[in-house]
Amino acid sequence: MTTPKGVIAAVAAGSLGERAGLQPGDRLLAINDQILRDVIDVQFYGAEELLDLAVEREGRQFWIEVERDYGEPLGLDFAHPTFDEEIRRCANNCDFCFVKQNARGMRRSLYVKDDDYRYSFLLGNFVTLTNLTGEDWARLEEQRLSPLYVSVHATDLALRRRFLAHSSAPDVMDQLRRLARLGIEVHTQVVLVPGLNDGPHLERTLQDLTGLFQAPVASIGVVPIGLTRFHRGGYRTFTPDESRGVLDQLDRWRQSSQEHLGCAFAHASDEWYLVAKREVPPAAAYDGFPQVENGVGMVRQLLDGWQTLRSKGSLLSARSATLVCGALIAPVLAQLVAEARALTGADLRLVPVINRFFGPLTTVSGLLAGQDVVAALRGRALGDLVVLPRAMFTGSYGAGSAPPGTTLDDMSIEELSEASGSPVAMASNMADLLQALV
Repeated sequence: MTTPKGVIAAVAAGSLGERAGLQPGDRLLAINDQILRDVIDVQFYGAEELLDLAVEREGRQFWIEVERDYGEPLGLDFAHPTFDEEIRRCANNCDFCFVKQNARGMRRSLYVKDDDYRYSFLLGNFVTLTNLTGEDWARLEEQRLSPLYVSVHATDLALRRRFLAHSSAPDVMDQLRRLARLGIEVHTQVVLVPGLNDGPHLERTLQDLTGLFQAPVASIGVVPIGLTRFHRGGYRTFTPDESRGVLDQLDRWRQSSQEHLGCAFAHASDEWYLVAKREVPPAAAYDGFPQVENGVGMVRQLLDGWQTLRSKGSLLSARSATLVCGALIAPVLAQLVAEARALTGADLRLVPVINRFFGPLTTVSGLLAGQDVVAALRGRALGDLVVLPRAMFTGSYGAGSAPPGTTLDDMSIEELSEASGSPVAMASNMADLLQALV
């Protein structure tokens, strides 16, 4: 059943919304006579000092006048970020789209090919800009939704259309220039596919995007294609030697950018370094980590976070725990776990999990399925606690229909705990791990 538009899910204690008398279950319909389409409109039209809120409660509409201090938020959480609960569908047909590579029988939201610029602004999702309408461009101009996150893949128009399997896709360079005129900052990504947009094609893409540095392009993230066992497009992943070649190519651009632009600008995702068995760059090389949620710099943050914890010298724990991770990060985590074991005295064990749900080519921790974790832990002495990667669980918003703390195959933390016979905690870094052991 569709949730009514603009339903308030929670009101922060002491917030302007609470002082105005708003309650969970109320519908916020308009602000200053502006009909609200989503939480972006709430933020935009709710930025005035005097607000006239149109509210519906139990079928009755009324208005509330409130005055807000500059920068004061309303303090409202909504049942859905887009009030009509519709997410803009992707107009492309990429053979290697991850939605196409899902198993059958998963929850419906995992089969939605989303390409919604609103989620790009709100959540940092990457979009292709191939489905923007005139109304969308007018809204971008009015509300200056910045930054946006754009999947470029290739700047050559013919190649990009081939890449996206979209024969009428607009020229992304023209779109980026238009965003520059609107004053909108853009973070770009290039998903590399062997033999398709790598090598000289990547060289041109880097050159073209560098020409738009800060007007509007703020960063470039280069990530490798990801494939599951359900892939039917005939593509493959990069070999370790090829990964080293990509890193060498990017290193040349990074050095040139550092010299001419004052920043690295183009960044390789962590997977390249792990596959190539090369050390990730220092933190200073990541320009403030603008694409860490895209897997660019997570390993560096993990390593530096651990060194910071070690320097504090108060790492005491007598508890035992089993840590779970994907195969790709396992060599890095094995070293950190060994150091933590030596420093804390805790009995820590690391269990890398082979991804059988999506196939062994899927090696990242964020795509682990609960059933694979349960199988990997079966018959093991687990200690006091099992610690799982936070990335393998859903968050609070997502595209739609799984409760927070649910795996891709719909297992909750409670179900994982019951199946493993051990208490379960989530961790994103070593600090989370040590906190769980307290």
